[in-house]
Amino acid sequence: MTNLDEFEVWFEKGVTDGLPVVPPTRERVERMLAGTGRARDELLGEMPPNYGRLTVEKAAINAVLAGCRPEYLPVVVAAAECACDPEFNLHGMSTSTHFSAPLILVNGPIRDHIGLNSGFGVFGPGYRANATIGRALRLLMINVGGARAGETSMSTFGHPGRYTYCIGENEDASPWPPFHVGRGLPAAASAVTLFAGDAPHGISDHSSRTAHELGGSVGWSMAGLWNSKHFPLYSHTMLVVGPEHARTFADGGWSKDDLKRHLYETVRRPYRTLLPDADHGEGTNLRFSKSETRREPDAMISKFPSTEEIHVVVAGGTAGRFSVAIPGWLGTKNGSRPVTRAL
Repeated sequence: MTNLDEFEVWFEKGVTDGLPVVPPTRERVERMLAGTGRARDELLGEMPPNYGRLTVEKAAINAVLAGCRPEYLPVVVAAAECACDPEFNLHGMSTSTHFSAPLILVNGPIRDHIGLNSGFGVFGPGYRANATIGRALRLLMINVGGARAGETSMSTFGHPGRYTYCIGENEDASPWPPFHVGRGLPAAASAVTLFAGDAPHGISDHSSRTAHELGGSVGWSMAGLWNSKHFPLYSHTMLVVGPEHARTFADGGWSKDDLKRHLYETVRRPYRTLLPDADHGEGTNLRFSKSETRREPDAMISKFPSTEEIHVVVAGGTAGRFSVAIPGWLGTKNGSRPVTRAL
């Protein structure tokens, strides 16, 4: 093809996610680099699955491609650093046949500074910061990490979050400390957390009025995550609690830890009901040590491996009694662990 215009040429180069990109001219990249005080050749990490060398300048180029403003670059850089951390296991997540995508969760004052949405329609369109920051990470995964659909990225279905998946925590509407405080950072700090997550699974409860009622409703709605017989999950799980639901829990005196403990202790089924049978061929595959005796038929098995692998975030609009569950990547060995970086 000849005489390509300035947008078509980038499709020909194979550096897009299937949508048009902003041409990364030198002037645009230089303006983007002004958004961070770090050297352009600073190595942020090696990005799986092809372990391309990821520098600040490459992050800036892909941020331009994605349509970011310069003030977004520190968030893009932090998310990229999280993605290169071996604990996150981007290699496994990127090459898996599973659905997952890196979900960027942003906390702290940076949210207001860059206009990041944490309220109504938080997982949807309409906000440049959310859309372009998440997209910049995906473009880095394609152009630096080599995660190309059907080649190295082998997800059977994927999900829309593989275009962009970035939210803020609605700290102003939350009755609890911000998520990054539970990760060991000061409340006044800005932070980015990366979570390998499926698409959001909506949970509707407009009737429960006590923390205990709502805890049971939310918990048992999460029992089918992955599969109705996958007890326990071998992954981390994020529960994004809507502000109205969060207020019900807080009014009942529950903290985030109380909610996590209730989910862990309540959502349990007898081992015998989790085995494959003629009506349900899938079944649990419990990995018990020799010292454990929970294989007894009536032993109660929790949906969640521990409270530490349940992550509670408050986000979304302040009207509507909804929450969202996001299962993590159930990979081999250790799967993926959420990674947090302070800005």
